[in-house]
Amino acid sequence: MEEIYVNVEHAKPVNPRPSTSQTGPRSSERRFHGSVVLCMGLLSVFLLAGLIGLGVHYYGSVQDSFAELSSIRANLTERLQASNDKLAAVSDERDLLNASLTKRTQELDRLKGLSKQKKTCPTGWGLFGCACYLFSNKSDSWGKGRQDCRDKGADLVVIDSREEQEFITRNAKIDTWIGLNDRDNEGTWKWTDDTPLTLAYWCKGQPDNGGGDPQWGEEDCVHFKTGLKSEESWNDRRCDDRLQWICEKVA
Repeated sequence: MEEIYVNVEHAKPVNPRPSTSQTGPRSSERRFHGSVVLCMGLLSVFLLAGLIGLGVHYYGSVQDSFAELSSIRANLTERLQASNDKLAAVSDERDLLNASLTKRTQELDRLKGLSKQKKTCPTGWGLFGCACYLFSNKSDSWGKGRQDCRDKGADLVVIDSREEQEFITRNAKIDTWIGLNDRDNEGTWKWTDDTPLTLAYWCKGQPDNGGGDPQWGEEDCVHFKTGLKSEESWNDRRCDDRLQWICEKVA
């Protein structure tokens, strides 16, 4: 019988764990995957940090914006209040002006009504413009003449226009007192209604307060001189001299 020989070789044991020092395609692939994971992790960290930074920056910007808006709102509120105050003041002033205008209009209407009425003067008085004039036929001091006018509801004449001066010139027949004096303050001439002298018709060289001559004394009162040019007919004289006078009152 033919013998059959079988050559049996002992197989080497297989190590279930791969060698760490194994090289080849599989080892390179694992290292590549590890690098990718690491990069992704780092990228995630960087993204998270960036998001946190943006959040902090955005929060700060929002806070700054809120603060700026609050300041703007406060400023606008203050300006609006100031505008309202000014508007209220203007409204008050407008109301006062309207009230004043209404009052003046009423007064003007009253004066127009009076002007349409026929003006008359007491017996012995003459009418010129809106006033009545009395040329007295008595003589006395400036003060006594003024008191006589007051007793009649008038005062010594106040000449405040060229037309009135011409009227006096045409009607005065003798030297007469008028309502001008500087008794309170030498050289400061004023009328009996306390208005200052603005329109004057002095004689040449007048007023001179007596020229310093004791015989004339203090010349503090003014009289109208007849027989002279209308624009040169006033003279200062001692107030206690005796002259006639001219009274004036509203018609």
